[in-house]
Amino acid sequence: MENTMLYQDIPRIYTAIAEWGSCLVYLYILKKENMKSVHFLIGSLFMLAMQSIFLTLTGSVTEILWIPCMMIAAGMMYGFLMVGGNMKPLGAAYCCARAFVLAEFAASLQWQMVSIVQVWGNQSLGVEILITMVVFGGCFTIDIYLEKDLLKQNYLEQMTVKEVVAAAIMAVAIFAFSNLSFLNENAPFASRERADIFSIRTLIDFGGIAILHAYQSRISEYVAEKELSVMNVMLKSQYDQYRNYQDSLDLIQMKYHDLKHQITGLRAESDEEKRKKWIDSMEKEIAAFENISRTGNQVLDTILAAKIFHCRKNHIQITCVADGKLLDHMHVTDICSIFGNALDNAIEHVILIPDSEKRLIHLTVSAQKGFVFIKIENYCEAEISKNEEDLITTTKKDSKNHGFGLKSIRKAVEKYDGSVVFGVQQNWFELKILLPRVL
Repeated sequence: MENTMLYQDIPRIYTAIAEWGSCLVYLYILKKENMKSVHFLIGSLFMLAMQSIFLTLTGSVTEILWIPCMMIAAGMMYGFLMVGGNMKPLGAAYCCARAFVLAEFAASLQWQMVSIVQVWGNQSLGVEILITMVVFGGCFTIDIYLEKDLLKQNYLEQMTVKEVVAAAIMAVAIFAFSNLSFLNENAPFASRERADIFSIRTLIDFGGIAILHAYQSRISEYVAEKELSVMNVMLKSQYDQYRNYQDSLDLIQMKYHDLKHQITGLRAESDEEKRKKWIDSMEKEIAAFENISRTGNQVLDTILAAKIFHCRKNHIQITCVADGKLLDHMHVTDICSIFGNALDNAIEHVILIPDSEKRLIHLTVSAQKGFVFIKIENYCEAEISKNEEDLITTTKKDSKNHGFGLKSIRKAVEKYDGSVVFGVQQNWFELKILLPRVL
C-alpha cells in the first residue's frame, strides 16, 4: 500500500531555488559577462531570498489563491531576467516561459527522486541535499549545453509578439496539465495515486521542455534562413555593383584614351596661359586615374576604382598597397563580398568624421609566408562593441536588416579555411583576414 505521508508536494523552498536557478541558466547563456559583477551577485542573491520568502509564505494558500501566487512567482522571474540580463520585454518574456517550464521539471524530478528514496526508508537530510544538487545541477547543465548554440541575443531581438505569445501559451498549457491531478483527481488525464501523480507531472514537464526546445530550434532555423537570405542579397548586390563598375570603367577608359589625343592636339595648337592650366589640370586627373588600382586582379581593380572615386567625392583619403595576383584563386563573388563590404563599412564610418583630414582608409594585400594577409583599416573615433557572435553590434535603427556585412565577409573567408579578426588600435579600426596561400 502506498505511503501517502511520504509523497508530499514539493517544498516551496525547492521550487524557489529551481525558478531562481532556471533564470540563471538563461542569463548565463545570453549575458554571461554580466554575471561577473558584484552588483549582479548581490542582486541575484536578493532575488533568491525574495523568491524563497514569497513561495514559502504562500505554501499553504487555498487552491483559488495558488494560481495567482504562481503568476506572481513567474512575474518575479520575468523581472529578474529583465533587470539581470538587461533584456527587452519580448526577449525576457520568452526566456521566462522557457525558464518556468525548466524550473517545474527540475523541481518535480528532484522531489520525485527524494520521495522514492524516502519510500525506500532513507529520510536523511544529507541525502536529500545531495539529490537536490545532482538533479538541479544536471538539469541546468544539460539545458545550457542544448540551448547555447540555439538561443542568441540577436535571435531574441528579432522575435515577434506572435512567437513569444505562442511560447507563453505552451508554457501555461504544460504547467496546467502537469499539475492537473493536484487540482482535481477526477479530471481527465489525472490520477488518484500519489506516486502516479508525481510521475505524470515529471513526464509532462519533460515533454514540455522537449516541445519548447523543438520550437526554439525551428525559430533558430528560421532566423538563420532569413540571415542567409539577406547575406545572399548583399552578395548579389556587391556582384551587381562590380558588373556596373566594370561597364562604367570600360567607358571611362575609352574616354581616357580620347582625352589623351585631344590634349596632345590642344597643346600643339595654342600656348594661352589659361588653356595651359586647364590642360595641366586634365592631365593631372587622367594621370590620377591611370595610377588607380593596378593590383594585378581585375575584380579587385574594378572594386577599388569605384570606391576611390566615391572617396574622392567625399574628401576621403584612401591608399592601397595590394598584390592582387594573390587573390586569383578566389571566386569573383567572394572577392566582391570581402572587399566590397569591408570598404563600404570603412567609408560609411569615416564619412561621418567632421574633420576631412581624418577621413583615412588604407588597404593592404600581401603574402606572409604561406598565407595571404588582407588588412583594411580606417581612422576611428567611436567605440566599437561586439555581440555574442564576435561581430560588431550595428548602430543602425533597422538592426534586423543591417549588421550583416561582417557576417558576409566571414562566410566568404571561411570558404577558404581563413580567419577574420578585428578591433581598434590607437584610433584605427583594423579588419585583418588571413587566408591559406594557393601557389
